[in-house]
Amino acid sequence: MSQSASDLLTLTREGLYCPLGRFHVDPTRPVERALITHGHADHARAGHGQVLATPETLRIMAVRYGEDFCATRQEARLGERMRIGDVTVFFAPAGHVLGSAQIAIERAGQRIVVSGDYKRAADPTCLPFEVVPCDVFITEATFGLPVFRHPDTRGEVRKLLDSVALFPERAHIVGAYALGKAQRVMALLREEGWDRPIHLHGAMEKLTELYKREGVPLGETPKVVAADRKTLHGAIVLCPPSSIQDLWSRKFPDPVTAFASGWMRVRARARQKGVELPLVISDHSDWPDLCRTILDTNAEEVWVTHGQEDALVHWCGTRGIRAKPLHLLGYGDDGEAEPDPGQDPGQDPGQDPRMEEASA
Repeated sequence: MSQSASDLLTLTREGLYCPLGRFHVDPTRPVERALITHGHADHARAGHGQVLATPETLRIMAVRYGEDFCATRQEARLGERMRIGDVTVFFAPAGHVLGSAQIAIERAGQRIVVSGDYKRAADPTCLPFEVVPCDVFITEATFGLPVFRHPDTRGEVRKLLDSVALFPERAHIVGAYALGKAQRVMALLREEGWDRPIHLHGAMEKLTELYKREGVPLGETPKVVAADRKTLHGAIVLCPPSSIQDLWSRKFPDPVTAFASGWMRVRARARQKGVELPLVISDHSDWPDLCRTILDTNAEEVWVTHGQEDALVHWCGTRGIRAKPLHLLGYGDDGEAEPDPGQDPGQDPGQDPRMEEASA
């Protein structure tokens, strides 16, 4: 009897499940064995029995959830093939955030690749995306509409620096996700020549220190002290997106509010959030890169997850590629923000209980 893709990977209420290996990929509820693509809270949850992930992702989960986030853990080295039950798996770089990976599942000459979240744009804080040829490619579609074409990221960072130069008396408050986006903005600022301190909201501190321990050069990043806020003229301050409009940000001198997100391409989103300086910086692929990646994998079949699923499924059909939406629940596909401090890490993050940080 021939093997079908559903023999390798199927859907359960917890998410994607490999019955031949008896493991889930990025499960949305606690399971006995989980393979994790990256550390964002909608993909990496606490409470699993066993977790297999890259060393960096395991360390991120420990920082976010505590050392006891699972019963046992195992490091996955990129490119190293591992036998799990009746299948072979290996991890490959996804280019999304530090430690992010695609997960390839193989058996009897057939390969399925679960991409997790990914981007093709350059990022000094993580390894670049690696194309893995496969029979079935599972892709996200966060920005899966033709209107989404991300600009050059360095140009967006220069917009921020130009604004600081134009308004040296004002503090610039930049909303950015605490894992990945904040550190990428810091690294890009350094590459563009900003050598002054980059001030951080307390929610950014632990993950930024982890990035530094992993060898990412981010420079001086002091935590903002409440008493000093009114003195930070001309400073760049990074905070969770939810903080750019609350009382915390209003204590800075005449603050310029900025938000680093792919959704800032949509002007109505910027207005809705009261953003004065929208920065179109995304850690997800835009429409051209989603389409390019599907073609690069040479996949005969594509499964589309969270985001604009129908548009990408339709595009695949016009290219003669079989495709279907997965309609996975519990992953980010609409809003954007970090989980509230003190939120149960097993819950979905953000103001919309389905998500937020995953749509960075």
